[in-house]
Amino acid sequence: MTHNHQHAHDHEGHGHGGHVHAPANFGTRFALGVALNAIFVVIEVVYGLLGNSVALLADAGHNLSDALGLGVAWAAVILAKRKPTSRFTYGLGGTSILAALFNAVFLLVVVGGLTWEALQRLSQPEPVAGKTVMIVAACGIVLNGFCAWLFASGSKGDLNVRGAFMHMASDALVSLGVVVGGLVILLTGWHWIDPAISIVVNVVIVVGTWSLLTGSLTMSLNAVPPGIDMDKVRTFLLDLPGVSDLHDLHVWSLSTTETALSCHLVMPESPPSDETLFHAAEELKEHFGIGHVTLQTEKAPSEAHMATVHNQ
Repeated sequence: MTHNHQHAHDHEGHGHGGHVHAPANFGTRFALGVALNAIFVVIEVVYGLLGNSVALLADAGHNLSDALGLGVAWAAVILAKRKPTSRFTYGLGGTSILAALFNAVFLLVVVGGLTWEALQRLSQPEPVAGKTVMIVAACGIVLNGFCAWLFASGSKGDLNVRGAFMHMASDALVSLGVVVGGLVILLTGWHWIDPAISIVVNVVIVVGTWSLLTGSLTMSLNAVPPGIDMDKVRTFLLDLPGVSDLHDLHVWSLSTTETALSCHLVMPESPPSDETLFHAAEELKEHFGIGHVTLQTEKAPSEAHMATVHNQ
């Protein structure tokens, strides 16, 4: 049995399904986002208690989750840059997947707790300082809108950055809802509007966070990244010159921006040249966003593979 292993890695711009890598300066943006949100949490808690507003406290809770979530995402960015070791042979890029999963779960837990508080307040409305709520929440719209803008450019190509963007965008939405609630309270005196607005906004956040949760969860289970059509990948490999069959085709996420592929190619005539395999790796990167490619060629399927096929 003759085997030929070929590895092709390109570390400039990995992506899922052709998405580009997030900009390298996102570490600074994470630091700025953490600092701004931490300061604003203190401000909202103080005025939320003074104004007796559960919606404003809900906004503070979301901002606290933002500060913690951004901290986790920032740590993942730093760890992902570390070089592979003898134990972590792929490096620590997988921490970005864990960070995205943590952000999704943590945000849903916070939303659940705040919704429960709002439901209790809804049954027994309490006076709310509408003007104070509006002013503080309006500041929150500006802050969270700015932070969301910081991460918007990388939210499509990096699930970890997308998690940060979702946190910021959701809090901007919460702040907008709180402003609307404060205005209605000033105009009508309906204090039940405050918890009602909190509940509605929390539902919207859950809907928006669900895709982040499912995306990070499937990545952690080594599922094929969204946007990659395995049938097309298989067809591409089978169309390579000299390939009669293939087996053990696997595609999975190394991180929120890097995708890997490994496959055994059956080539009965002769093994391909290095140029052919490198060209195949370049095509997989260009058309499917797969940057780490490992191809093994053999003249016939291995006995272990044939035994597996017969036992199925």
